[in-house]
This record gives sequence, C-alpha cells and structure tokens, in this order.
Amino acid sequence: MAKTTRKFKAEVSQVLSLVINSLYSNKEIFLRELVSNASDALDKLQFKALTEPELLGDDSGLKIRLEADEEAGTLTIWDNGIGMSEEELIELLGTIAHSGSRTFLEELKSRGESADVNIIGQFGVGFYSAYLVADKVEVISKKAGEDAAFKWSSDAQEKFTVEPAERDVRGTSVVLHLREDQKDFASPWRLRQLVKQYSDFVGHPIEMLEMKYGEDEEEPKWEQINKASALWQRTPSDVTDEQYEEFYKHLSGDWEPPVARAHFKVEGTQQFAGLLFIPSRPPFDLFYADAEHGVRLFVKRVFIMDKAEALMPRWLRFVKGVVDSDDLPLNVSRELLQDSRIVQTIRKQLTKRTLDLLQEVADERPDDYKAIWENFGKVIKEGLHYDPTYKDKLSKLLRFESSTQDEPTSLDAYIERMPEGQEHIYYALGASRSLLDGSPHLEVLRKKGYEVLYLTDGIDQWAIETLPEYEGKKLVDASKDELDVNETEEEREETKAKEEELKPLTERFQDVLQNEISEVRFSKRLADSPACLVVPEGGLASHIERMLRAQNQDVPEQKRILELNPNHPLIEALNKMSSSDAGKVNEWVEMIYDHALLAEGSPIKSPARFAQRLTGLMQEAALRSVE
Repeated sequence: MAKTTRKFKAEVSQVLSLVINSLYSNKEIFLRELVSNASDALDKLQFKALTEPELLGDDSGLKIRLEADEEAGTLTIWDNGIGMSEEELIELLGTIAHSGSRTFLEELKSRGESADVNIIGQFGVGFYSAYLVADKVEVISKKAGEDAAFKWSSDAQEKFTVEPAERDVRGTSVVLHLREDQKDFASPWRLRQLVKQYSDFVGHPIEMLEMKYGEDEEEPKWEQINKASALWQRTPSDVTDEQYEEFYKHLSGDWEPPVARAHFKVEGTQQFAGLLFIPSRPPFDLFYADAEHGVRLFVKRVFIMDKAEALMPRWLRFVKGVVDSDDLPLNVSRELLQDSRIVQTIRKQLTKRTLDLLQEVADERPDDYKAIWENFGKVIKEGLHYDPTYKDKLSKLLRFESSTQDEPTSLDAYIERMPEGQEHIYYALGASRSLLDGSPHLEVLRKKGYEVLYLTDGIDQWAIETLPEYEGKKLVDASKDELDVNETEEEREETKAKEEELKPLTERFQDVLQNEISEVRFSKRLADSPACLVVPEGGLASHIERMLRAQNQDVPEQKRILELNPNHPLIEALNKMSSSDAGKVNEWVEMIYDHALLAEGSPIKSPARFAQRLTGLMQEAALRSVE
C-alpha cells in the first residue's frame, strides 16, 4: 500500500495552530496526556479480551514504555494495547469532530491566547499536546488481531501522511522529534520525575530502560518507574493531595483541581471501593441532552466501561469518579447493569455518599459550596423531581435567592429569620429576580415583613412540587390560588364588606374578560397594585408555560384567575363609574388586565391597542387637570 498525504480537517488545523503558537504554560503535561492515552489503549484491550482472549495471545503483560534517545533528541511512548488500524489513524488523529474541538476553540477564545494548556485534556485533544515539545510526531500502530501496521506522521502543518509500517507486536508507538529547546524531555531523570508527579497512579506498569553495569558489559533492563496500583484501592492516608489531584485530572480531563472528594471502601455482603470528585467548574456538555455521564467502572481491578450511567443518577451527572466492584461479573454489559441488584446497591451508596459529601462542604466550607451551587444547583434540583426519595437530604442542600438576602439562602436559614406569627415558607416562581422584586403578588407579604424565596430556574416548577413542607413548615407559592396570609378577624370582616359593595364591578370584569380568565375575585395578597393574575391550583407559572410553548411542547390553554385589590383607589373609582359610563369602564377593565400581564412579565395580545388606550386615558387625564 502506498504512502498517502491528507489534509487535516479545519478544526484540527486551528487546534494545532493554537497549541503551537498560543499555549506556553506547563508544557510538561504532554507526557501525562500521552501516557493517559496509552493507558486507555491498554484498558480497551483488556476489556475486549474478556470476550476475545485470542487478542492477547502470548503477550498478556500489558505495559507502557518510555524510550528516550538523548543523542537523537527523540522520545517514544510505547504500549502494547488495542492499537489502531489505518482508518482509525486517519479518523482519530486527522479529525476530532467527535471530541468537542469546536467547544475547545471557543473556550480558548473566551479565555484569551494565554489560556493554560491544561485545558486540552477536557476536550479530547490531548494527543496534540505532543506539539508543545515536538516539531514532528510519528505514530506507528498495529491493531490487535490484525497483521498490518501503519505509520501516521505530521509536522503540524496543514497535512499528515499515512503509510504502511513495520511493528512486531500489537499496540502503538508515539515518536516525538523534540524541538531543540525541549530536548531535556529526553533525559531519563526528567522523565522519571514527570511520571512520579503526573502518572504514578496509572494502573499499568510504566517502564524505562535502565542501564545496569555488570562485570564486563552494560546490561540494559526495563524497570518499572510507577507504583501502578489503583489509587482507589490504597489507604487514604497513603495518598497525597497532589496524587488525588493528578488522578482527577487524568480521569476527567479537567485542568482545575476538584473542590471536594470522597474516598471509600464498602465491605460486607458486597465489596466495592471508589473515589468520587466534585469538579470546581461545570463541563461544557452539562446540559447536552445526549451527553453521557456516570463513573468509570472496574471489576476486580479490570477496566469495564468509561461512563457507567446505571451507577449514578443523571441529576448527579457532574460527579466524576471510579468504582471497583468485587461482585459484578467481568463480562457485565450496559444492558445487564440496568437489571443488576448489585448495581442498584452500588448506585444507592454512590448517591448517598455524594449527597453526604455535598452536605459536608456546605457545613464546613460554605464559600466552596456557594461555588458548587452556582455551577451545579440546577442539576441537583432535578433530583427532587426525578428521585423524590432523596428529598430529605436534597432539601438541606437547596439554596434560593431571596427577597431580603443578597446571597442565596438555605431553608434552615430562612426559618431562623421568620418573624413571630409567620407560619409558612413563602416562595415565588418567576423568570428573573428583577421581575419578582417588583411582583404585585408579594406586596402583602412584604408589608407583613415576610421573606419570599425566588425560584427562577426552569426545573423549579416541578422540583418544588415534591417538597410540600420542610421542618413542619408548609411551602406556599405566593402566585398561586388561595394565598394564606394569616388575616385577622377584623381584616376578614372588612374584606367581606368590600366584596359585597364591589360585586357589580367584579361581574363587569368577568363579562369583559370572559375569554381570557377563569374567575374574578378580590385579593388578599395585593397592597399597592390594582390587580394581578393568579395561577390556579395545579397550573403552570406563566413563564414556564411560555418556555414550554417555545420548545413546541403541547401545553393546553390555561385561564388564570384575576384578583382585584378592593382597597385600591382605581378599583373604587371604577366601581363609581360602572353605572354611569359602561363603555369607559370596559376600556379600563381591559387596561387593568394588560397591566397585570405586563407586571408579571407576560406579553400582551395587542401592544398597539394597549398604547392607543393608554394615550387616550392620559390625554383625558391631562385635559381634566387643566380645566
């Protein structure tokens, strides 16, 4: 087969250009990325050999080797893993459309050209870190189970070549032709130091050729330079913070250290060990509907799958980690995981330990938890809707914006601030804090000195429904039907008298707005505004209804309740006008309805008609003032 020359896809060319020309800090992490790739290749072979043992043949000792040639200025990262075919070399090294390259480029652009090189791993472009230290890279690979080997080669310009090659055993060799100013990376001492710093936890041996001096001649011998023991199987006291951090970076591709971790071992009827990490920033695909999630699964230290979704609920999809079970079969599949009792037990344990870890951070490091909530709060709240069995633990973790607080508050802190006489916890659903700050629905609550929690995330409508009370306090939606504001007997009598007096006016409102509303009644929640629209019991908040319709969801028409403030001067004036100028009153009725829509942030049906009515009413008022 002849040598072929191909062009990189556009995104790869841009990535290569940025790696070479823009990223300067911490070049040494190229070794971590390439060793991690080699480790993944060994894991994949180990897993595939469970059902195809012939792939291992006589070469069952899986390992990674570093071959340094100081004189030639080259460094080779060698493995006897799964290997790559010619098509895979072209696909995996010539295109990275499947690896988040566009997002990588956007991230670099947003952070500026001085962005830290460590971000390369998160977006699946770790191989290209080789060009931080090399001006030419060759990849010689032989796929397990195949006879032919191929060589991929590029100097990081616009093209790469692929041609037949020779390789005795399956696996891959990445040959770096080091730049003149980077040749210290061919130093055995330097490589040992970097492996200890970045890759000591890798679960396969990493070997280097060590010169041993005999009586008559030098005898080279391969020597293991990493511990090659699974970090999660070690005793926590034997693992340093730096080792945890590097393992997390290896596992997640993240460039920043995690904000929290849990290292555990469960023994009893089932045995498994694991490590869980809470990232310090959200991944780029956190809200992608088709994004995979889950922890990495090992069985008896054998890698099984990278993202075992059955082990972790989707509402904890931001958690990174590893679980190693002694009880699952080695040939476990994704389908088998769904029905396994062992998996259900592991899932419950991982969920509980994650929630306990989050609570520990919330109690002991509130500033760190504030950052966690900002990054992942929307996802955590999904648990209330999808997994209400955990509502007791989740409710302790919730944080909300508030009408009286500058920072998000917990339900416990809210209860501590409740004034004497307040019986319920009040909240309001809305599109934004600014809209809720001016919401007429909260007027009486503010007047009584009651704090209101602001729920502005899309999931809140469904999440809060699973939390009818907390610590014996009922959670009450301030914008829904029948708001209980602890009226006094005197206030109830006054309201009853007003309702009787204004009954003809309510009938007029009902008649004019019969196609828009389900009911007209007098309000207990209004103090300064003439009217507001209220969601009936079981209904959707107006902004949620609009959001679902914008997503082409089939949402039935919902007529809301119009509440009038019987003590408002405008309502009292309209009542006096109703018998003498019915046409003018009808204009005012429609005007008040549109005003209520605008006050809650909803669109009105005819802005032009609203403007005309407003102009007419202002003109009339102006003329009356000069008479």
